[in-house]
Amino acid sequence: LCPQGQLLAKSWSSLFEGQSGAALRGPIYSFNGRNVLTDPLWPSRLAWHGSTPRGGHARRWDCQGWRSSGTAEGMATALGEGRLLAGHRHNCSTP
Repeated sequence: LCPQGQLLAKSWSSLFEGQSGAALRGPIYSFNGRNVLTDPLWPSRLAWHGSTPRGGHARRWDCQGWRSSGTAEGMATALGEGRLLAGHRHNCSTP
C-alpha cells in the first residue's frame, strides 16, 4: 500500500508475474513524499531495476560499475508505461 492507502500490487511476487510485471496504478511517492509522476524534480520518471522482463538480473544492463565518463546502459521502465519490468535500455548517466 502507498501512504494514501492505495494498493499498488496484490503481493510482492505479483510485481514480477505476467507480461512484464504488475500494472502500476495511482501515484508513486519518493521517500520525501513527492509524487514522482507529477513533481518537476523527477524529469525522467524512470524506475531503474536492471532486470529482465521476468525479474531476473539483466547482467549487461544493470549500470553496475558505471562511471560518469562511461556510456553504459541499464534497464529502466518509464513509470507512465504502467508495467514495472517493461524496461528499455537507458544511458546510466540519465538522472
